[in-house]
Amino acid sequence: MTTTGTNRISMRIEDAAERVREVIIGKEEVIRLVFASFLAGGHVLIEDVPGVGKTTLAKAVAKAIGCSFNRIQFTPDLLPSDVTGISIYSQKTGEFSFRPGPVFANVILADEINRATPKTQSALLECMEELQVTVDGSTLMLPKPFLVIATQNNIEHGSTYPLPEAQLDRFLIRVSVGYPAKEDEVAVLNRQILSHPINEISPVMSPEELASLQDEVKNIYIDDSLKDYIVDIVTATRNRRDVLLGASPRGSLALMRVSRALAAISGRDYVLPDDIKLAAVPTLGHRILVSHDTWQTDAGNQVIKEVLASIPVPVNYGRKQ
Repeated sequence: MTTTGTNRISMRIEDAAERVREVIIGKEEVIRLVFASFLAGGHVLIEDVPGVGKTTLAKAVAKAIGCSFNRIQFTPDLLPSDVTGISIYSQKTGEFSFRPGPVFANVILADEINRATPKTQSALLECMEELQVTVDGSTLMLPKPFLVIATQNNIEHGSTYPLPEAQLDRFLIRVSVGYPAKEDEVAVLNRQILSHPINEISPVMSPEELASLQDEVKNIYIDDSLKDYIVDIVTATRNRRDVLLGASPRGSLALMRVSRALAAISGRDYVLPDDIKLAAVPTLGHRILVSHDTWQTDAGNQVIKEVLASIPVPVNYGRKQ
């Protein structure tokens, strides 16, 4: 990829991120990671306490990139057909017609996904992995790009159904928004005195342009030494006594994809170790099962941090000659 190409990606994503910053204040790294996931064609799980802006972040990103958006409020009585759609019989024509569900949009907000039953949660599995929906033996393709942002509160356990490892693995990254700093929270109050700033967000690109940027990211160069570094990190999660289930090869692929996207956002056509370090925790933390304190959402994240500290960083790397 040429420098001009990476500069275009960087500038276009910066334009979109600037719109989101008008709404989500002081969360630069979170915004950067969400856009990196979208560039890599992956789905995002936002896990945090209520009221910190998880849903607002999802809406703001969707508006900034000009994509169609649907919100699905996950509840215990939500059915799979409420997500994917249903075939309805017409007495007039004597035929069945398919009525698409809310999953047929570019960006889907699966709000409080852990409140729905496992059967309904699994309705998203085929959508997220195969980009298609199968209803009554017929397969329908979802629009491209297709991206899911799921939210869940990590402090509530009653009347919730924790996502199984198989579904967690479908999310490219998991991030936490966190509480804002005092000055940022004051800025939030000031900006919402008359109206919510999300209403003022205008799109800076189209779904077709986002899909084009996703294709360009696939050309970002990553040196063989950095591929070894990624595999060393993932392998280390499988060799720890405190980890029951280490990251799979899908974790290696995910880490490479997010690292390349972060490089593109930075305006580079090659990956640096810092890209991998930034991507490692949100990409791998939810893909491992820790044997102790598994109720803590940051247990996996802490393991990845310790692994990063123990793996030597390559010194011979760089852009393709």
